[in-house]
Amino acid sequence: MEIERIKFEGYKNSIITADEAALLFENGMTVGSSGFTKAGDSKAVLPAFAARAANEEIAITLITGASLGHTTDSDLADANALYKRMPFQVDPVLRKKINDGSILFIDQHLSETAELLNNKHLPKIDLAIIEASSIDENGNIIPTTSIGNSATFAKLAGKVIIEINTSIPNNFNGIHDIFIPENYPERDIIPITKPDSRIGKGYIEVDPEKVVGIVFTELPDSPAQVTSIDEKTAAIANHLIHFFEVEVASGRLTDSLLPLQAGIGKVANAVLSGFSKGNFKNLTMYSEVLQDSTFELIDSGKMDFASASSITVSKACYEHLMQNFENYKDKIILRPQNISNAPEVIRRLGIIAINTAIEFDIYGNVNSTHISGSKMMNGIGGSGDFARNAYLSIFVTPSVSKENNAISHILPMVSHVDHTEHDVDILVTENGLADLRGLAPRERAIQIIQNCVHPDYKEQLQSYYERARLRGGHTPHLLEEAFSWHINYSNSGTMKNPVSVEHR
Repeated sequence: MEIERIKFEGYKNSIITADEAALLFENGMTVGSSGFTKAGDSKAVLPAFAARAANEEIAITLITGASLGHTTDSDLADANALYKRMPFQVDPVLRKKINDGSILFIDQHLSETAELLNNKHLPKIDLAIIEASSIDENGNIIPTTSIGNSATFAKLAGKVIIEINTSIPNNFNGIHDIFIPENYPERDIIPITKPDSRIGKGYIEVDPEKVVGIVFTELPDSPAQVTSIDEKTAAIANHLIHFFEVEVASGRLTDSLLPLQAGIGKVANAVLSGFSKGNFKNLTMYSEVLQDSTFELIDSGKMDFASASSITVSKACYEHLMQNFENYKDKIILRPQNISNAPEVIRRLGIIAINTAIEFDIYGNVNSTHISGSKMMNGIGGSGDFARNAYLSIFVTPSVSKENNAISHILPMVSHVDHTEHDVDILVTENGLADLRGLAPRERAIQIIQNCVHPDYKEQLQSYYERARLRGGHTPHLLEEAFSWHINYSNSGTMKNPVSVEHR
């Protein structure tokens, strides 16, 4: 029975409906909700609040771990229920309102949100909603498929609502490792020395006096949309696999590599799946999200252990995991995102970070968030946490997109910078790989143009660089022409043959 999931007697009289929980929201509140890349999110209370807001003038600031699943962000945006949103999103309806200014959005490094809350650099959390599989004898929360910022929300919130999700097996425990660093200046090291280090507790502590409601739901996580590997993503994966084989042959890495991190999406999934080929073995992962490819590698015997903050997988993989959970219990771990993405730990473990770019320029600067410099796509996520602190910082992207290759993803200058050239080691497209380690800007430009640029744009980009080089500078540019590719696309629908400005 549902009530059996509540082992703390003090909560058994606190069961309310989602609609009743929605009445606890007040206009202008700051609300923290569990949820990280569609996993472990509020599936009852936030949708009920969206329905209420559709008929009332009420809006909140909503802070989560990352994106929410199902249509929750869309429903909240459509109902004008959001004043401000942070730190990450992927929803098209919400994205449109962010870009037209209807909803304010703060794009944050995912490791920083909990820190900013704890340091009182953000408003106090008035209300927290946290998904649980069960509640233990002391009133503490056993999480589900993500941790995200939930532990911090539970600690700092004035009031807490717990959503118990009965679609999650009642034995879904033993994989959570909840560790909250001390406040400054008493903070000690985070004692993680390998991906399978366990340093915390298996539950989220919460003061029972703050719990104002228990809501039951049985809706599973939104499934990840796993796109089949296409010719471009396969080529990117093959370039990277070859690169790692050379690193092993040179003695810089062993055939176990170093702990892997990969951003969400089809390119990252393709790259990780590629590790099933070749002689790699005893791989480990220290990342944000466990995707289908993670479990494929575990099942194939190539990967020994994987650490992250959430599990975001396809429906088939989700069902397989839930039915065979005991087989994975000693091979995976979920942590708060300020631990999974902690710069200290990333640097200590020597992470190999693989993330996706929207575009990059001839000197290695990467834009991973904004279309044409101003329109938010999703957000920086954890890519910055990993890129700056990784043993190897790798960014991947197809070299072109749109009909007739109208857009080049390698440009004279990126329209928005998320990751500077100082934090980028390797760039990969379907055309090839540019190893930027130890190269000065002029050397980087040569490598990137030779190896990564699509043939349709190589001569055009080479011309830009040669004319800029003649003008001089440590990082040569023609400022009056640097954004002409973006301008030409906006005006004519293609980046090909933008109007050149005569060199002076």
